[in-house]
Amino acid sequence: MRSLPARAVTAICQALQEQIEHGLLAPGGKLPAERVLSEVFATTRITLREALVQLEAQGLVYREERRGWFVAGRRLIYDLGERSHFEVMVRRQGREPATELLSARLVPASAAICARLGLAGLSSVIQVCRLRRIDGRAVLYVERYLNPGYFPGILELELGGSLTQTYARYYGIEYGQVCFEVLPTALPGAAAGALKVSVGSPGLNITRINSDRQGRVIDCDLEYWRHDAICIRAIAR
Repeated sequence: MRSLPARAVTAICQALQEQIEHGLLAPGGKLPAERVLSEVFATTRITLREALVQLEAQGLVYREERRGWFVAGRRLIYDLGERSHFEVMVRRQGREPATELLSARLVPASAAICARLGLAGLSSVIQVCRLRRIDGRAVLYVERYLNPGYFPGILELELGGSLTQTYARYYGIEYGQVCFEVLPTALPGAAAGALKVSVGSPGLNITRINSDRQGRVIDCDLEYWRHDAICIRAIAR
């Protein structure tokens, strides 16, 4: 008897995966409510939820708090060797990017940020928090920390677009070396809230420590991605 729920979960997964692969359930489309789907598959909502969670782990569907389940689009290829910013990277792959500025302010730097930016203790940094979308779906929450010594007056500028272009236009600063740290993570409160998932949901944390062409560490990005939204790629040379 214990094998029956497992068989039901497998059957539901296979049925939904087939519908997605054949384009009957389009990327970004909302799935029917769990109650409706449980009736379609003549099963309990517990069994249905287990199937959906398995499909979510495979990156085929995703859930948003208080909104329901949706069909996931293809993963974005995140090439660690590219120097292009988010909007360019997304458009090159035939997708539509969007950025929402959540906040920009001067804050006390944590010990970790001081270490990454090479700042003394009790330093202040500029924190810029943004939410980024691909084809309308919120996939990335970013906290960028800037060394204020290199960017005087930047809080008076428009920060919703490309900061890379802002650096070059107003400060004559261009990126040089970038150091990446990539770790699976449980999404913290701010990231989870912005991405409309539960606190502690699985995510991917990419920390970027950015230097300019003169080798000065100028800023640090803490990127929190939905785990099913990207594929990390690096080419060894």
